[in-house]
Amino acid sequence: MSIHFRNTPVSEPFIFDSIGSNYNQMKMVRPKGYPLYHYIQTESGTGEFEIQGKRYLLNPGEGILMAPYTRHSYWSITPEWNTCFATFTGTIESSIPKLLGNRQLIFIEKEQGIRIGAMISDIAKKYETMPLDTKTLSIDCYRLLMHFVDGVYTSELTEDPLYQRYVAPVIKEIETNFAAGITVQELSRRVYISPQYLSRLFGRFLGCSSYEYLTSYRINKAKEFLLTYPRMEVQEIAHRVGFPDSSHFIAMFKKITGMTPLEFRRMN
Repeated sequence: MSIHFRNTPVSEPFIFDSIGSNYNQMKMVRPKGYPLYHYIQTESGTGEFEIQGKRYLLNPGEGILMAPYTRHSYWSITPEWNTCFATFTGTIESSIPKLLGNRQLIFIEKEQGIRIGAMISDIAKKYETMPLDTKTLSIDCYRLLMHFVDGVYTSELTEDPLYQRYVAPVIKEIETNFAAGITVQELSRRVYISPQYLSRLFGRFLGCSSYEYLTSYRINKAKEFLLTYPRMEVQEIAHRVGFPDSSHFIAMFKKITGMTPLEFRRMN
């Protein structure tokens, strides 16, 4: 069993928050999902997933990549279920959704899974050599993410008419105008539904409310500014990511990351 968790500040564009192989998987229930993109794949045995109201079996070589805050649970249906896994972060983690086409679930079939599993195993071994070559690991992280971009069997959830009509346009609007101080009320008006219904749709497809998605997107953009422009004032960054009140920005940043913007900058 080879499992590693990040214990250093995030300083590279893409990096693994955790990665492991040959893990005797335990039952996991996450009603609020996981805060990062999370991939899990069966190495031996069989697991069952319940995600967004549907159930799926993961046989050897099969895997699933889940977007942040997608509610899910999984458990073994064989005496032992061994998995490999990886979670993704980085200073520009906010670019991952666009990289993956804003797909909330990506299913990997056996042929592709064999290659991904071998790559995860090789990367996990690099963590056993100190000091870590973080630049190489960042490249590995990006290469692994690219395996989910091409040649994958994807969920049809995002082809749902409700997603296409209401959720997808709002996500695009957030990506385009997050700095303009746009609100959930304004977003809902642009697709001609109530803010409450919009949040229910986000909960159904993304596992979080529309407000949580908008706020997380802004905070991730703020992380980029904090690290890319080390001399930029926090008040200016708050304004650039859509927070007219720097006090509110600092409070939300700390709520989501566990530290203030300046603490995040110093740590990284």
